[in-house]
Amino acid sequence: MTDLVEPMEGQESTNPQILLIQSDQPLSQQMALDLTEAGYLVTSISKGEQGLKQAVSANPALIVVDRMLAGESGLDLCRGLRDRGVYVPILLLMSKDTVADRIACLEAGADDYFLKPYRADNFLSTLQVYLQPEHSGTEQLRFADLTLNLATRQATRQERVIDLTMKEFELLRFLMENPREVLTREQILENVWGYDFMGESNVIEVYVRYLRLKIEQDGDKRLIQTVRGVGYVLRDT
Repeated sequence: MTDLVEPMEGQESTNPQILLIQSDQPLSQQMALDLTEAGYLVTSISKGEQGLKQAVSANPALIVVDRMLAGESGLDLCRGLRDRGVYVPILLLMSKDTVADRIACLEAGADDYFLKPYRADNFLSTLQVYLQPEHSGTEQLRFADLTLNLATRQATRQERVIDLTMKEFELLRFLMENPREVLTREQILENVWGYDFMGESNVIEVYVRYLRLKIEQDGDKRLIQTVRGVGYVLRDT
C-alpha cells in the first residue's frame, strides 16, 4: 500500500519529502499525520520491496523504517537501501535500546533511531537534526588530494565525486578537521555518534571500511590509517 499524503493548505511543494516504511497501519497513519502537520510531504509504504523501489525512484529527503516490518527485517531493508546507492538519512524505529540494538542499527547503515512507544515530539526533534538546511556557502575541507564539500556533503578525489551517507560524511569531516592527529575510538564515538557505547563495538570499523571503499579506488593512497589499539588517523605518509 502506497499513500501520498498531500500537503496542507499553504504548504509549498519544496517542503522535504519523507518516505515512511511502516507495516503497522494505525501507527503509520499517525506518524504521517504528525509529519504533515509539521510541514513535511509524506509517502507511506507498508512493504520493504516497494519502499526500496520508491526510495530509488523518488529520492526523498529522509527515510523512516520500522525495524520490525511484517514478515521482513528493517535492518535488511536499510542494507538494501545503502547497497542501491541511497545516501539520504535513514532513521529506524526500534522497540529496544540495548547496546546490541544500537550497534545493529548503525551497522545496517541507519543514521539514527528512535524508540517505541512512538512519541511525536521525540520523533520530530530527531528528524529535524537530519534535515537542517545545508550550508549556504561553499566551505570545504581539504587534505592531500581529498576534498569534502560541507554544503553538498560530497567528497571529491582525483576529480571523482563521492556520495556519502550522513554518518560517513560526519566521520570523514571529523577526521579531516583533525588531520594527522590520532583519534581514539572513544573520541570518534562521542563526536560522530554521540553515544556512550559500552563494551565491544565494531561500528567504527564498519564505517571506516565503508569510507575506504569509497575514497580509495584505482590505487589511491590510503589516507585513513589504523593505529592499533588506539583508533584512527588521517595522514598521507
